[in-house]
Amino acid sequence: MQNTPPLKIKTITDGHKVAGLAKPNHPLISLVDVSQFKSHTTVTSVIFDFYVISLKRGCDNLIYGQQKYDFDEGLMAFMAPGQILRGESGAPPPNLTGWMLFIHPDFLWNTSLASKIKNYDFFNYATNEALFLSEKEEITINGIVENIRQEYHANIDTFSQEIIISQIETLLNYAQRFYNRQFITRKKTNHQILEQLETILNHYFEDENIISKGLPTVQYVSDKLNLSPSYLRGLLTSLTGLSTQQHIHEKLLSKAKEKLSTTQLSVSEIAYQLGFEHPQSFSKLFKTKTLVSPLEFRERFN
Repeated sequence: MQNTPPLKIKTITDGHKVAGLAKPNHPLISLVDVSQFKSHTTVTSVIFDFYVISLKRGCDNLIYGQQKYDFDEGLMAFMAPGQILRGESGAPPPNLTGWMLFIHPDFLWNTSLASKIKNYDFFNYATNEALFLSEKEEITINGIVENIRQEYHANIDTFSQEIIISQIETLLNYAQRFYNRQFITRKKTNHQILEQLETILNHYFEDENIISKGLPTVQYVSDKLNLSPSYLRGLLTSLTGLSTQQHIHEKLLSKAKEKLSTTQLSVSEIAYQLGFEHPQSFSKLFKTKTLVSPLEFRERFN
């Protein structure tokens, strides 16, 4: 079954059918109770053509890549249209509780959230980078969702969309705050990630094949750390104030300064040894970051 292509779910109505639920009240938005899922489908992965925000407890069969993911506490996950959700075939776990909010992009059309929603990086996080909520945070989130639920089940009028959009934006802003808290509070794990990042970059810039490999990319570093680029950027920015790309540049400049001050290599030779295809690009980056050219740095150091 691993080679079975993902099931593409284009509409929220189709999503309800797959989950064995009744037709949604609105074709472009739906809030469902996951304990009501009745599907015994053999489908092991799905792609939604709409946004999915969920809070679940007691799920033990979600998979991202080759990693199995289980949790008992309240956990939020966010999916943008086109992402793949993998699981195991069969009935949902008997202890599964929580909710899922389906939002079709057309529901956001002509609202402030239509473009702003793309600024929330957590929609690009992997399943295993979901948000762990404290009891107090879960109460806050569920309170907002209850407001959405009441409006969703009320009679639709000219204010319904605007009110629901406002509540969704509040939900996303709280999620962003809670993710920032998660980056800070999970100190041991995050400290290990910083150490691993340092090791990865040191090994990369010391590799004899760096001339053919070129400069390290954000995707390369993220893959090595088994994190999504968006999650890694958010974590590093929260902890250090620097993005992943800035960390790469800082390490590159450190290695460049070391070579300029301890060797007689030319600027071009140093550039090639650091993975630059064109020495001019190295000199430009060095001067942009340090306000002096590589040769000026060498002269000042000496």
